[in-house]
Amino acid sequence: MLDGPEAPRFEILSDATNIRENLHFHASQLPTPATQLGDGKPKRRISQSDETPTKKPRLLVAESSNDAIHFDAEMDDVVVKRRGCRRTVFRTLGLASNSYPAEPHRMLLPSRNILQSFVSSHTSDVFKCHSRTVDSFVTPAYACAYSNEAKRGGSPLLAVATEQGSIHILDTTKRKEWDCEPARVTLEPHDNGIFDVKWNTDDTLLATASGDKSTRISSVETQQLLSILDGHTSTVKCVAWDPAHRDLLTTGGRDGMLCLYDLRVNNLSDGDEIAARSAVITITAAHGQDKVSGGRHKIRPSPRGITNILYPDDRPHGLVSSGSFDGLLHYWDLRLPSDKSSKRSPKKPSYKPLFSSAMDPTTFNGARCRGITSMSQGSGPSAGLLFALGADSRLYIYSYPTLTPLRSEAHPNLQTNSFYVRLATSPCGRWLASGSTNRAGSLFLFDISNAGRVALSYGKEADKPISPTVRFRGQSGEIGAVDWARDMVTSCADDGTVRIWRPDLEVYQNCISNSEEQKWDWFWST
Repeated sequence: MLDGPEAPRFEILSDATNIRENLHFHASQLPTPATQLGDGKPKRRISQSDETPTKKPRLLVAESSNDAIHFDAEMDDVVVKRRGCRRTVFRTLGLASNSYPAEPHRMLLPSRNILQSFVSSHTSDVFKCHSRTVDSFVTPAYACAYSNEAKRGGSPLLAVATEQGSIHILDTTKRKEWDCEPARVTLEPHDNGIFDVKWNTDDTLLATASGDKSTRISSVETQQLLSILDGHTSTVKCVAWDPAHRDLLTTGGRDGMLCLYDLRVNNLSDGDEIAARSAVITITAAHGQDKVSGGRHKIRPSPRGITNILYPDDRPHGLVSSGSFDGLLHYWDLRLPSDKSSKRSPKKPSYKPLFSSAMDPTTFNGARCRGITSMSQGSGPSAGLLFALGADSRLYIYSYPTLTPLRSEAHPNLQTNSFYVRLATSPCGRWLASGSTNRAGSLFLFDISNAGRVALSYGKEADKPISPTVRFRGQSGEIGAVDWARDMVTSCADDGTVRIWRPDLEVYQNCISNSEEQKWDWFWST
């Protein structure tokens, strides 16, 4: 594509000096190196004995700036390269590691008005996590996850994990005011707090990571416990199913271990007992160990905890992990996790990530490094980006697959100094939801549709916000667990409530115009 209707623009690259020159003329107007003689016939000038013979330059026209030009050592070539617009996927997305467009028309329109229209009813959009004990009525929710079908626009089934080890499966379909809540399914796979819950690819199984040092697999249809996954020596903080293999999943724990399980093998139980399985791959101290000061008594260094793991959409054998100590992300190839160059015995292989973040972005805003509480990957307009929530109350954006930190975001009311706060990306890839540890019960929604197009390196304009953030207040206490389905987002708070937020422009406009009257029925953005 040319720059305009006028004469095309060329670049002349000299083979001798390797200097580019921008000229505005047609190729037919290039001067000829021939010499006019008396008889009118152009002939080559005879060089003297002390001169290098002058050769006729050859004009080469490249169709695009990416065409390979091969130079002839015996000819002085004048390369005329047509300047065109190279349109690739990375240019369109505007990742920092590639060239990205800066024209305003390439940016998607901000969707702040859509985010502001999210509202929540006091009667039909609130669920409570009932307690298993008689001394309390409700219990806080630690994690929540919508089914894969809900993210594709199907039945919005939401699994909510509680502090007491229960799983509530809720139907969050929109209903009329004062309609009865749809029947819920309650599972009790643990007797300790559940810190993460995930659906498998076909929504038939639930994996729960608990403080009892185990991960358990439950059937959604039969509501029975199927498998107990052992191997961790401390609290299991996160779990993720392999999207390409329905029988594989990985867990991460406070003990710094990554454990890969295969539900087809390693059954340690006998008879009709619940299957207890061990890990097929165990990576210890995945994010390093804390340094111990020297002394008379030897102290065993403690590993740094794993806070979150995820399988990238485009690499089924890869795994990205974050830790509680710093903002470095690690990418693991689970096919070949072992370091063959290690001199250790084969019984204790050494595992190293395939690559890691080149720098720690949490050190750019403070004196010491801070951990990552949660991660989420982008899709659609935000594809190729990873979003991470730091313990320093900042949102960090990484490029994928290089895991290079691009920029950070901050909000004056966003507080994330707890590892219970989570991130979640909407199925459309345009929005990002974050909880907060402030006592006001705040939910924050970010517009990330242009995050890849405006992402700059740390430095000039690095703190320029991606888009104005929308804040919602409708619960009390810390909001930790959040997740998206099609056309709705869920927030779980310490007050034991689960609140659904849906876009409804008509109700929102009514709430703005009659706020005193509508505040008894609705919550909306502040």
